[in-house]
Amino acid sequence: MKLRFFLIIIIIVYSSVKSFSQSTYEFLRIDQSARAAALGGSFVSFNDDPDVIFYNPSGIGYLSDNPVSFSFVKHLLDINLASLSFSTEFENIGRFGAAIKYINYGTFEQADEFGNRNGKFGAGELAAIIGYSNKLDENFYYGFNTKIIYSKIADRSSSALAVDLGLNYFIQEEALNIGFSLLNIGSQISSYYSTKEELPLDIVFGISMKLKRIPVRLALDFHRLNEQQNSFTNKFRNFSFGAELTLSKVLTLRGGFDNQRRRELKIGSTAGIAGFNFGIGANISTYKFDYSYSSFGLVGALHRIGISTNFE
Repeated sequence: MKLRFFLIIIIIVYSSVKSFSQSTYEFLRIDQSARAAALGGSFVSFNDDPDVIFYNPSGIGYLSDNPVSFSFVKHLLDINLASLSFSTEFENIGRFGAAIKYINYGTFEQADEFGNRNGKFGAGELAAIIGYSNKLDENFYYGFNTKIIYSKIADRSSSALAVDLGLNYFIQEEALNIGFSLLNIGSQISSYYSTKEELPLDIVFGISMKLKRIPVRLALDFHRLNEQQNSFTNKFRNFSFGAELTLSKVLTLRGGFDNQRRRELKIGSTAGIAGFNFGIGANISTYKFDYSYSSFGLVGALHRIGISTNFE
């Protein structure tokens, strides 16, 4: 009954949300978590990591104590990202989360229409998030985020308000999680110029499962299900999958694949290892350290590091 209710909610929401063209705040799509990136971005059904607030706010409902996580991403060229996430429980109210995600695009030469250089300028964007999660039923959580988004390029800036909605259902006897989220539903408050732009709306559905006989967790996500395609089957081509192998209480190996990234980064007939991701996790005392490598093929690669702990 709970699974049927879960699917009904997805169908209702999916049929009521239109596809939008995305043209701003694309940094919201970038995987911030080193663990999630190593899994190819297949993280919507996870519920054991404070960074799940960036992927599905309902996932924080399963957390305990007061987990906190910091992540850093070395992007291409001089682009860098950083994030901080935190979650805590309020008795008889539910679990709240808070997070910040920031991207710095570096420094650029400023020039007029005649090519005369007259200084330098910077560019950066930030999203501040407050999340909440609670039970719908046993092993069935809902959640939502509210986001304030700010972007600045030279002397121009824009801002927006958005929400994320999510569901997470855990089938305990199968060690199976089902996740669903709608990300970045909102609108600009102020725009760079007179024309307002759309936010990068994303509908994501995914499952993850711990295998019974070997210490492996598998995950599969379908992204951008809201985008219009020329056929129904093409709606599912933006998929990612990942695997997490626990070698011991200390060490975890991860790998993942992002089909959309591989398609987009294909140059001619080759894409190298674009779309493939690798990572490692280490538990040392009360701290968890994560690293991931994400290939962009001939373009380069992204490196991510993360550290998290839990305050009782």
